[in-house]
Amino acid sequence: MTARVLIVDDIPTNVRLLEARLSAEYFDVVTAASGKEALAICAAGAVDIVLLDVMMPEMDGFEACARLKADPRTSHIPVLMVTALDQPSDRVRGLESGADDFITKPIDDVQLMARVRSLVRLKALTDELRARARTGQEIAVEEAMRAMDSIDDDNGRILLIDTDPRHAERLKGYLAATNRVDVLTHPAEAALVVSDGTYELALVSMALGDFDPLRVCSQMRTAELSRTLPIILIAEEDDKPRVVRGLDLGVNDFIMRPVERNELLARVRTQIRRQRYAMELRRSVNNTLVLAVTDELTGLYNRRYFERHLSMMLAKAQEQHRDMAMMLIDMDYFKSVNDMHGHDTGDAVLREFADRLRRNIRGVDLACRFGGEEFVILMPDTDLHQAQGVAERVRNAVAEKGFDAGSGRPLNVTVSVGLALNDQHADTPESLLKRADVALYRAKREGRNRVVCDAA
Repeated sequence: MTARVLIVDDIPTNVRLLEARLSAEYFDVVTAASGKEALAICAAGAVDIVLLDVMMPEMDGFEACARLKADPRTSHIPVLMVTALDQPSDRVRGLESGADDFITKPIDDVQLMARVRSLVRLKALTDELRARARTGQEIAVEEAMRAMDSIDDDNGRILLIDTDPRHAERLKGYLAATNRVDVLTHPAEAALVVSDGTYELALVSMALGDFDPLRVCSQMRTAELSRTLPIILIAEEDDKPRVVRGLDLGVNDFIMRPVERNELLARVRTQIRRQRYAMELRRSVNNTLVLAVTDELTGLYNRRYFERHLSMMLAKAQEQHRDMAMMLIDMDYFKSVNDMHGHDTGDAVLREFADRLRRNIRGVDLACRFGGEEFVILMPDTDLHQAQGVAERVRNAVAEKGFDAGSGRPLNVTVSVGLALNDQHADTPESLLKRADVALYRAKREGRNRVVCDAA
């Protein structure tokens, strides 16, 4: 995934070094030599993440970060503070100014890229939710931004996973004054414990005996209600390679032992505040979208909404030279379901299919009922390999288990899938849809229950 990165530093040598590292990984880099210049660039838009130096004249990084986070136009842009300061109090101050993460010099390239990619994924998800809100109804964004002012970070619901009860009780003591903290000493139960969506944050020790902490984190993310659960790793110095791997896999943050109380509190507050903001944004979108843009039977977006959103997202992908994929799905021989079992059964199958679809696409993907038994998925920042993976997961989710027909005997249903990728230049909404439709026709002609891609 590429992104536009703003480097803010008053020392040209530092800027050139970071620019070379990020450009080598195909990031689009812009630079600023002062906090004031950075604020202006961010306000103008098209910045995905800010790498912000702390020690600058006139306006230091702490003040620049605080101003970015106070401005509704820029508050959603992730900020990674880069500095030579290495005291816990400096990290706490950076986090409390609104920074999303904090990295010290000399900078480790692998850790830098893992943190940048993690924050870019966060920005992509936030951007997609904001875009959906704008497409559905502008008031959704306005209410979400107003809600941001009322979001606090107190009384967080935290799960602490540690096989050492003594360490766990010490950390719980740091947090219990302002949060509800539960300790889990059996990591194998973690996925089940968080699956009901009770918790807003998980703290996971890297020292879990026979248990792999990264696998524990991965398992917690498998349940629908805990898929976006923020995770902070608690690590020793020797754990750094695995911590970097965890960040690359989607872990949100980490803290090193010995754990400093104020830094832990600051990182916990940051993650809880971010999680509550994302949840509020989702609720705002769901609550303010009018029935005119949703399909009454399945609860998915309808064709009218999709066509409007497709135009906006395609223009954005072309402007920023990003990948985008479209998946067109048709339920095989669906007419026979209605003919043999009645339209009530057909409607029940469509509703269950929509549920399976939602469970097997990603948070950034947009699912719509295109008409009848035809569905379409828009997948931003998605290349061919990723699109095929999502499409096969959807196809398998339909074929592997029968649908309830109300007669005690499940109905076997399959789907055919056509994929098309944005070529970033000549595509229009109509041409992208046409190529997906051609690929869908090929899937049906070649035997159905398969995925076919027309990659232009």
